[in-house]
Amino acid sequence: MHKVKAVVALAKNEPVTVTTINVPDPGQGEALVKVLTCGVCQTDHHYVAGGVGDEFPYLLGHESAAVVEAVGEDVTNIAPGDLVILNWRAVCGECRACRKGEPQYCFATHNATQKMTLEDGTELTPALGVGSFAEKTLVAAGQCTKITADISPEQYAAIGLLGCGVTAGLGAVLNTGALKRGESVAVIGCGGVGTAAIAGAQLGGATTIIAVDIDDDKLERARQQGATHTVNSAKVDPIEAIRELTGGFGADLVIDAVGIAPTFKQAFEARDLAGRVVLVGVPEPGTTWDIPLDEVFGRGGSIKSAWYGDTLPSRDFPEFVDQYLLGRLDLDGFVSERIKLEDVNDAFETMKTGRVLRSVVEL
Repeated sequence: MHKVKAVVALAKNEPVTVTTINVPDPGQGEALVKVLTCGVCQTDHHYVAGGVGDEFPYLLGHESAAVVEAVGEDVTNIAPGDLVILNWRAVCGECRACRKGEPQYCFATHNATQKMTLEDGTELTPALGVGSFAEKTLVAAGQCTKITADISPEQYAAIGLLGCGVTAGLGAVLNTGALKRGESVAVIGCGGVGTAAIAGAQLGGATTIIAVDIDDDKLERARQQGATHTVNSAKVDPIEAIRELTGGFGADLVIDAVGIAPTFKQAFEARDLAGRVVLVGVPEPGTTWDIPLDEVFGRGGSIKSAWYGDTLPSRDFPEFVDQYLLGRLDLDGFVSERIKLEDVNDAFETMKTGRVLRSVVEL
């Protein structure tokens, strides 16, 4: 048993607490990892606000780089000393998606079987099955993607962000949206995920990349990640602006990285004939949109949602790390500040201002 410091949400809408937790040695199919970095993601705050469930207390954190410290029986994909990026899609290999050869849609992803606890024995629920706002955490071995590239300690914070938000945005464009070289892309909402979608559009060879937001500072960050044009939708009609920038037609691919009815309607209407819309922003429960079926039929194309950017960590994480090291993917640009475990409450408040892409805890 390992006693480590961790960030725990004890109750709904209460400030999170840095406390000592118990982490067991790994059992069959599990891995004990020493956490190096962990990004502060909007999803963690959803847990605090009760937007994910009510299985308090929650062990927060999930966007992490880590080093494997020990593995349980039958673990062959990783070994002690390996540098890994943690993920929340440890594919089972047996569900109907996996059997169809589409493990990126696995419906039965694995988590650690044993429970981490508070010192009094209260069981913790790890966020997204990871729980890595902690000095050490216990995960399923499949939640560890081994990185063999030569990574310096200063780069751990950047690659750790591939564990969730950055990959969700990259994947929404490259995987779900199936971007082709030379196409036009519009991204509505330029927070962390939307800005990552901008970076994905540049990485995938889009020639017109339009960033849409109501915040000029976010639009400037999007331009730094590859946007060729910016549209402040508080000042102009974004649909008309996107059409004007694409020869009057609309974009080949439009990403809604906000997830509310008005932005989804904008995305639907701003695409070209046979264009694609991808929803990657997470809607609030109960969000609806009246669908004009004649427009769905008449415009053709597709409307998709991106689950984790349709990401397969074992395939995508090493590839994205390689693109980062080649200078084609600016992961460093997503690290807005480096903080300590004790600063997570403040980081949640900073996140609400929109001034940062990611605050990253370094352990």
